Amino acid sequence: MTLDKILAISKKPGLFKLISPTKNGYIVESLLDHKRTVVKVDKSLSLLSDVSVYTLDGEVPLQDVFYKIFDKENGQNTSVNPKASKDDLEAYFFSVLSNFDEDRVYPSDIKKIISWYNVLLKNEFDFQPSKQDDLNS
Repeated sequence: MTLDKILAISKKPGLFKLISPTKNGYIVESLLDHKRTVVKVDKSLSLLSDVSVYTLDGEVPLQDVFYKIFDKENGQNTSVNPKASKDDLEAYFFSVLSNFDEDRVYPSDIKKIISWYNVLLKNEFDFQPSKQDDLNS
């Protein structure tokens, strides 16, 4: 499972795995309850592979942020609850991505990223850094 097959759908909780396209949309499977549903193309869909996090130096692919969390947590759930206070969320995120742009990355974004990480971990996602990150090493 890779991030180019994982969707976030506006106004729907959790994440969804892209199963197949249909004439008017996509068949997706919830990573929370594993139920399948059809979503129309007009819904606000975001592929996680297209999501990046703003830093003071540019943008970091979400895949790399997930890898940093996975590394920090030794493959376990996050040590901070997604419902923690704004200060706790930001402190945690600074420990993961020390140069994130706090003017452009909101606490709600951090909550989503932490929640998404925990859902993906539960679904045995492979948290490897992106190819671009491998090339920069």
